[in-house]
Amino acid sequence: MRLDCKSVCVASALAGAAGFCAGQGTAEPHFPNRPIRMIAPSSAGGPVDVIARAVSQGLGEVLGQQIVIDNRAGAAGLIGAETVATGPPDGYTLLFGFSGPLVIVPHLGGKTPYNTLKDFAPVSLAAQAPYILLVHPSVPVNSVKELIALAKSRPGKLNFASGGNGTGIHLAGELFKLTAGIDIVHVPYKGAGPGQTALLAHEVDMMFNGLPPALPHVKSGRVRALAVGGMKRSALLPDMPTIAESGLDFNTIGWYGILAPRATPRAVIAKLHTATVQALNAPTLKEGLARQGVEGVGSTPEEFGRLIREEWSKWEKVIGAAGLRAQK
Repeated sequence: MRLDCKSVCVASALAGAAGFCAGQGTAEPHFPNRPIRMIAPSSAGGPVDVIARAVSQGLGEVLGQQIVIDNRAGAAGLIGAETVATGPPDGYTLLFGFSGPLVIVPHLGGKTPYNTLKDFAPVSLAAQAPYILLVHPSVPVNSVKELIALAKSRPGKLNFASGGNGTGIHLAGELFKLTAGIDIVHVPYKGAGPGQTALLAHEVDMMFNGLPPALPHVKSGRVRALAVGGMKRSALLPDMPTIAESGLDFNTIGWYGILAPRATPRAVIAKLHTATVQALNAPTLKEGLARQGVEGVGSTPEEFGRLIREEWSKWEKVIGAAGLRAQK
């Protein structure tokens, strides 16, 4: 795939994100000819790490080079993202990015050591995973509409767990509050796992969570699932409606993608993009991700850049309306 960098940069500038154009530098011949480092801005064993390893293995097989996962947890993902934003723009240091450090945390009032819209060159979207709205079985509702009605009858009485202030599942709850016009109380935990444990013990009434960790408890009846958060139903729960089907303007999913430092040569971005899409189309990777409740989804660099800009704008509005600030 060959990108017209001048055209892309002009379009990006008009959209307020000229930084999404890859650099004009000369690519190293025969790229890649040594291992590539993929920064996962999360701890080992978590959802980001698991998905990054699956995608990186498939990408490495296509490129014919090992891709080494480097877990850089801390500061809500900012440390890992900064490592790539300030790294050498040669294609050998990549970011397996997601919404938290790219489009959520920068709006929480703290200092972000990079500019998401200027300091990265998107390569491709890699995966999407739906959020699912869960309630404890003792909460007397069986649909999103019934939950909204209950919350409106008990303002400030229902609460929802999250994996911490500013996480994707926290912001999904805030978006739900705003679009449904309800007053529910946020209860942050140190990770989605502890939040889900609290829901199972009925320390909280509800939460949004990723589908893979929630699915066993949904099937066992220990939690009740009401809806998924994306614009389409999940193949793992085809009878489960979306929140949007209840009439709300609601669309949020977990997304993951590959980015490089801004000045990475366009030929390198093009080769990485083509290889990523090829890897994601391989049945083995596609089926492996599906077993985890994740959909492998490739995109063009321009499409991924547009998604990031749209998500940036959406969460800026939600965070501002909710009056959220970074925890200190």
